[in-house]
Amino acid sequence: MKQRQICLDTETTGLETSLDHRIIEIGCVELINRRPTGNNFHYYLNPDREIDAGAIAVHGITNEHLATQPRFPDVAEAFLEYIKDAEVIIHNAPFDVGFLNHELGKLANVTTLEQHCEVTDTLVMARKMHPGQRNSLDALCKRYDVNNSNRTLHGALLDAGILADVYLAMTGGQITLGLDPNKSTDKADQANLISSYTRKPDEKFAVIAAKADELNAHDEWLARLRDSAGSAVWDKL
Repeated sequence: MKQRQICLDTETTGLETSLDHRIIEIGCVELINRRPTGNNFHYYLNPDREIDAGAIAVHGITNEHLATQPRFPDVAEAFLEYIKDAEVIIHNAPFDVGFLNHELGKLANVTTLEQHCEVTDTLVMARKMHPGQRNSLDALCKRYDVNNSNRTLHGALLDAGILADVYLAMTGGQITLGLDPNKSTDKADQANLISSYTRKPDEKFAVIAAKADELNAHDEWLARLRDSAGSAVWDKL
């Protein structure tokens, strides 16, 4: 797992790159050491084509809204710099990666998303963790108790933020043990933390003997166990 992760989502004019459908919104949420930084990346994009009515029903983004927005080539360099060498986390990655590569393929310097970052698909992860169950983003929100009440329509930045919450819940939830909120939460730090609370070979602990009244109370409790069960496990030790 990389230290820097980017949860990404897109909205598009339709479903098929073969019909030259285009990206109209990119939303990215940055995590460093599994913590949101607020350094997000978000653009609406002019696709230079009409949006399918079915797509508008899903995300609510209109042709009129996009008329004055930048085009993908205008933000491509900033986008590639933003995701450079990060682990990019996407739900149903083939869809978004396919559209991003479609856009990148139109540029003079043809490249692919995978040449700039590592891609992790949370849908693939979820299907392995919950085989035979529904694993849409909404279903995962319900399963992991992630609040998606604002998701009346799809939106790239909104969905990227929800995906970040779902991903963190899927991959460990609270793993800092609440001891130091300023410390990194990766597995190496967890191992160091556990090691610090493990007894060393040369450590000695004080032995505190039970008091007489405590021994008497213990004997009375064993007697009640023998009366009810016929014997007590303590007698066999």
